[in-house]
Formats: sequence, C-alpha cells, structure tokens
Amino acid sequence: MDFDFTWLLWGLPLAFAAGWGASRLDLRQWRMESRQAPKAYFRGLNHLLNEQQDQAIDAFIEAVQGDPDTAELHFALGNLFRRRGDYDRAVRVHEHLLSRADLSSKDRDRAQHALALDFLKAGLLDRAEAALNKLKGSAFEGEALLALLGIYERSRDWPQAKVIAQRLEAAEQGSFATRLAHYLCEEADIAQRGGDGAQALRLLEEAVQHAPQLSRGWMALSTHKAQSGDRVGAFDALLRLNQHAPQGLPLAASALADLARQTGRQAEAVAVLEANQERAPSIDITEALASLCGEPEAKRNRYLNHLEREPSLVITAKWLAGETLSSEVAQVQVQRSLEQASGPLKRYRCAACGFEARQHFWQCPGCQAWDSYPARRVEEL
Repeated sequence: MDFDFTWLLWGLPLAFAAGWGASRLDLRQWRMESRQAPKAYFRGLNHLLNEQQDQAIDAFIEAVQGDPDTAELHFALGNLFRRRGDYDRAVRVHEHLLSRADLSSKDRDRAQHALALDFLKAGLLDRAEAALNKLKGSAFEGEALLALLGIYERSRDWPQAKVIAQRLEAAEQGSFATRLAHYLCEEADIAQRGGDGAQALRLLEEAVQHAPQLSRGWMALSTHKAQSGDRVGAFDALLRLNQHAPQGLPLAASALADLARQTGRQAEAVAVLEANQERAPSIDITEALASLCGEPEAKRNRYLNHLEREPSLVITAKWLAGETLSSEVAQVQVQRSLEQASGPLKRYRCAACGFEARQHFWQCPGCQAWDSYPARRVEEL
C-alpha cells in the first residue's frame, strides 16, 4: 500500500499553527505575570522609600503571592517584618525560605543569618545562639561571632565570651585584648565572691598581662592584694597602673593615698600624684593630695592651687568647707547650696551614649560599650 503524502502536506502547516498558537498563549501569560509582579514590587519599594512600612509590606505580600519562588522578595518581606517589630512573621518567612530544597547555599546562609537576627531582635537569645552557631564556615561567620559575643556579654557568660573573642582575634577581626582582660576581671570577681582567692589572683594577673594599658586590671589586682593583707603589693600594683595606664590614675587616687598612709610611703604617693596633676589637673587627684596633708592650711592650699589652674565648683565647695564665714548659719547654707549645685558635676558620662552615673563603670549600663567612661568627671570634660 502506497503512503499518501497529501496528509503530510496538510498536517505540517496545522502542527506549526498549533505550536505557534500555544507559544503565543504562554508568552501572553508570562507577560501578564511579569507585568503584575514588578508593579507590586516597585509599589513596595516606593512605599519603603516614603517610610510607609505597612503599605510596603502589603505590596510585597502581593508580589510574593504572585511569584512564590522569588527568594529576594521573601528576604525583603522578612526584613520589613523585623524592622516593624513583627518578629513572628519574620521568623516564618525566613524559616519558609530555609525549608525550600531549591535554595542555593549562598541564599541558605543568608536566610539562616536573617533568622538569627529575627531571634536576636525578639530577645530569644537561646534560639539566636543556636541559629548563629550554624553559620560557622559561611560568609556570615564574622558577623555571627560578633553577635554571639554580644549575647554572651548580655547573659554574663564570660567563659564563652572569652572563647568567641579569641576566635575573632584569630580570624583577624581586630584586637580583643582589652575585652578579654575585662572578661578575666569579671571571672576574678566571681571567684573572689565564691571564696577562691587563688583563682581570682591568677585571673587578675592574666588580665594585666593581656592588656596592661587597661587600668581596671591593676585596680582590681591592687584591691585583691589589699584584702589579702599584702598592702605593699597593693601599693606597687597602683604604681604599675601609673606606669602603664596613667590616664586611669584619678580612679585610683583615693586608694593610692590610703595605701600610702598604711605603708608609710606618703612621699612616694605625693610625687606620683603631683606629676599627674601637673600634666592634667583632676578633682580626684586634688582630693587625694589634700587627704595626705597633715595641716588644714596645707589642705586648703591644695584646693586653691587647683582653682588657680582650673576653675571648679566641686573644689570650691571643698575649700569653702574649711573656711569660716561671718555667720555659722550662712556657712551651712552656702555650703549646702554649693554641694547641691556641684552634685551633677561629680558624675561620670559615657562618651558613647551620654549616660551619666555617680560611679565609674567599665561597661556602660546604657549602651553596653566597654571603657566608654573617661576617668574624669563631667565638670572636667
């Protein structure tokens, strides 16, 4: 039986027409979808630029529904949820991304990092810690380690904080010697309160070796030795402070004067304090020098010498306390007024956030920054 080529001649044009029609339908559908998705996406960007986060979220949700496979839209939506404080929805978006099998390793690490930030902002530190630990070896490892360091500082887990700080320093993320010294001082304080004086001493000696420029280590070491009965060693520790961290001497001036009286080394203490006072007048150093004066007249002269170099309401109040006015009532009233007026000037102020406190802090209670409190009081800044 011969094959009829007539059907082939008719069939080829029909097949071509059917294929062309199907492709046109798919092309039209693709164009409609591509038009709709960018419209919602760009509308969301417009709201975001105008700081209209709620409207931006609605637009991005619409875009995600139109194209659920687009990872970038999910990242934008999750970040918006987190910025608005809607942490539950941010977590769901990023967990949905992590559950996708077709996600690239780069985007998977990015989603893991975003999820950790969600937990961190929500205050779920244990879940944030677990999420951050999964970023080891990724491009986000450095950021993850810094976030972990913040978590351990907030939870006062000093051994873990030491480990992370050492890892950061090994990765050449900067010098963490000062932070390590602070962590060792914190551990020493815990050991001292627990009755383990030998461990506290070992930790403090390690702290001053790590960061001799940190005045806290020398002060803590001096206090520990004084409490142990080694007043000579305590005095020598403060002399080492003056050698390595002279900017912190005002914080230790009162203790230096007390130890000088107890060890009979007043002349040595006066020489050290006067040298620092000549370089940078300080209220605390002036008070320490005045306390080492035996005669009331010599004490008043110390205050006057300070006022000649640097006006100070605090020192004026101290000087006036040793003077006699025409009326005892007037003396008390003037003295009380000066003390009240000079009270705020005796505070310390954080250089990072401006938080003021009556006592000096090594870590600011407001912004958690280390060594942000100058050794000088507000009046001297």
